[in-house]
Amino acid sequence: MHGVSPGPAAHETRLRFSVYGGAGGSALVERLVSAAGAGHAENRRAGGSFLSFATARRTFTLEAAAGASSASSNGALEPPAADLAIVVVDAGAGATAETRRHVAIARAVGARHIVLAVDGLDRVGWDRARYDAIADDFVALAAGFDFASALAIPLASTAGDNVAAPSGNTPWYKGPTLLAHLERVPVDPMRAERPLRLPIASVSRPDPDHRRYVGTIASGTLHRGDRVQAAISGINSTVGHILSEGIERDKAEAGEAISIGLSTHIDLGSGDVLAHSEHPPQIADQFAAHLTWIAAEPLLPSRDYLLRMNGREVSATVTSVKHRLDVETLRQEPARVLHRGDVGACTIATAAPLALDAFADLPQTARFALYDRYSRALIAAGTVDFALRRGVNVHLQPLAVSKMRRAALKGQGPCVLWFTGLSGAGKSTIANLVEGQLAQRGSHTYLLDGDNVRHGLNKNLGFTAADRVENIRRVGEVAKLFVDAGLLVLCSFISPFRAERAAVRDLVGPEEFFEIFVRAPLEVCERRDPKGLYAKSRAGELPNFTGIDSPYEAPESPDLVLDTTSAAAPELARRVVELLETRRLIAASAPKQG
Repeated sequence: MHGVSPGPAAHETRLRFSVYGGAGGSALVERLVSAAGAGHAENRRAGGSFLSFATARRTFTLEAAAGASSASSNGALEPPAADLAIVVVDAGAGATAETRRHVAIARAVGARHIVLAVDGLDRVGWDRARYDAIADDFVALAAGFDFASALAIPLASTAGDNVAAPSGNTPWYKGPTLLAHLERVPVDPMRAERPLRLPIASVSRPDPDHRRYVGTIASGTLHRGDRVQAAISGINSTVGHILSEGIERDKAEAGEAISIGLSTHIDLGSGDVLAHSEHPPQIADQFAAHLTWIAAEPLLPSRDYLLRMNGREVSATVTSVKHRLDVETLRQEPARVLHRGDVGACTIATAAPLALDAFADLPQTARFALYDRYSRALIAAGTVDFALRRGVNVHLQPLAVSKMRRAALKGQGPCVLWFTGLSGAGKSTIANLVEGQLAQRGSHTYLLDGDNVRHGLNKNLGFTAADRVENIRRVGEVAKLFVDAGLLVLCSFISPFRAERAAVRDLVGPEEFFEIFVRAPLEVCERRDPKGLYAKSRAGELPNFTGIDSPYEAPESPDLVLDTTSAAAPELARRVVELLETRRLIAASAPKQG
């Protein structure tokens, strides 16, 4: 037998597993469900589907295999939660680079057990030597990922050999069938002994004076009378009631769905986590992680995504990619971005603090997923390695003077005027004129120009997509500080990507951000070419130039559109000033005397 099949754990009644292997995986699942001999159901959960079936010993949930194909980006809102992964390989073809990638992905998204289903042995004459070679390579590969167990099983899924019943065609195989292994593998024998984690799924009110906090215990054991703490706020209370299926209980263990009542009211909501006061999770807004990238578009550090963990959803950015895994050599290679199917290590920053556990300590609460801000498609999944010290030890310093007081001293409302458009459209010209007109009125302003900031703050950035994203992130942070100072901030940047402009809007606040689209056709901008950049790009001397070989995503709903082919720059600048007057951020100018 190649690999280890652990002993039974009768108290663990549910196993979540995923299957990697395309059409071969689908055929194996059909045979597995049929062999189980019990009813099954196709269910839906938070936008993603899953399959449930059962035997007399255990209930099984088939999770979508993250990163296995483009189908993984299906808009599911819950992070992958499989405890075991089955990787299907064809006995004739053997293990491929894709097989190695699937093993790496399974571990990156949190699977603790791995099975290699060597399928189609009937098509190679039940060749034991063929199976042994594939299985030996697999066990050696799995050892590099620290799985709790790894097992290779010879199969012929079309006929059912070794799926649920031992096959007479493999008398040399002494291990369990696939179904028997799935019934026996321990999910986490120490789960009930680990520190308590109770993610709150919802809050119910049986009457106006009481609240019930509903969730499934991820780890640990909860007793009536226990002192518990809301992880984020740090507020303590005592468990007064535990109910499971409407029955009052004295205690509940990991895996049980419960509702609890507390002795004192705590303002909790979906995504909060309760823990024992003596063993709380770390609270931080930055952490190190391993993840697998699923989306067709590459991961770009500094771009805003949505992160979901334990039911809590926050904005997040991948601040840096440390390395990617070469699945052929298992070596860590330096990388700045990740592409579809890549597994890598990175650091992540979130817009709000999270309750964090390391996957090595508490795997049940250390899984997360990233989603596209607009489509909400699943684009990455991973596990927490550890909270970063800077995310734990750095705190905001309260300031005595507020933004509104600073603005009041200047007699204006602070905001960001964000000028976006192609190079040569006229952004800097109009922004300069606007600042001049505002200065004449006594307004307090500052103009951040794309070329100027690249001489200092952003001089270390180039023009790749990743560098463009970081360029706008930094400018957005500076603009936010200037708004906090009570200034009218004019930002003139090509800023080609909608996601980054939206991120700055969210950073500053929608009521203080005005997107101004300075519009001109590409052919007009090329004719103007004030800096000779289009000519260099067409000659191949300037790669990654917006509009030529790098995309520009025009605003979908700008606050103002300025067409520089239909009006002169001074007139367009006046319209911007009128926008500020209309929004009452500056006083309206006195009418001219006739």
